[in-house]
Amino acid sequence: MKKYKLSIIIPAYNEEQTIEQILKKVIEVDLNNIDKEIIIIDDCSKDKTLEKIERFKNNNPAENIIVYTQQRNMGKGAAIRKGVELATGNFIIIQDADLEYDPADYNIMLKPLIEGIADVVYGSRFVGGKPHRILFFWHTVGNKFLTFLSNMFTNLNLTDMETGYKAFRSEIIKSIKIEENRFGFEPEITAKVSKIKGIRIYEVGISYYGRTYKEGKKINWKDGFKAIWCILKYNLLKK
Repeated sequence: MKKYKLSIIIPAYNEEQTIEQILKKVIEVDLNNIDKEIIIIDDCSKDKTLEKIERFKNNNPAENIIVYTQQRNMGKGAAIRKGVELATGNFIIIQDADLEYDPADYNIMLKPLIEGIADVVYGSRFVGGKPHRILFFWHTVGNKFLTFLSNMFTNLNLTDMETGYKAFRSEIIKSIKIEENRFGFEPEITAKVSKIKGIRIYEVGISYYGRTYKEGKKINWKDGFKAIWCILKYNLLKK
């Protein structure tokens, strides 16, 4: 059986409350003989996030953990861009540093990639029978609207373009120039992936443990308008 490596990119900004818990979940998940490479990009956090990352790394010397600190706060997209640059795995998955997405779903995300039938896999919060925390009505409406708008231009039938769980064959995402620094990464990468000739995109249902703004959620209505602009920009204005 071919040996694979998964690069797990974790952008982190002011996540001192959850970073150790998510790292523990990442190292504990059993990937059926797939090696893990954990790449944490600290986005110049102002709290104890970096301190806790370094402590976790020192306490787990057997784990392949790479820590990179941005010189200034640049945003999620910029952190992912650096993570992709550093990644050496066959597959790359994006893992938020909060607890909204569960690493236990890695295996279902990886299955189409390992079987050789997919190049990109989206983890949808809106399909499947896994647990989903009930939160904001208008946030869900916004997500579905952005997905609908994106699908109109990409001619894909995704149910969750804005999902934070996306997995790629490494050579696919490494071939794409990521330009957006913040949450515009999601519509940008979707537009650019959809333009790759012969691309095979799959979607699987995942669990979702969403958090409130009081609990640290960072995306807001301004990012929604930015996402609309990015959909138009990368589908219509950039070839």
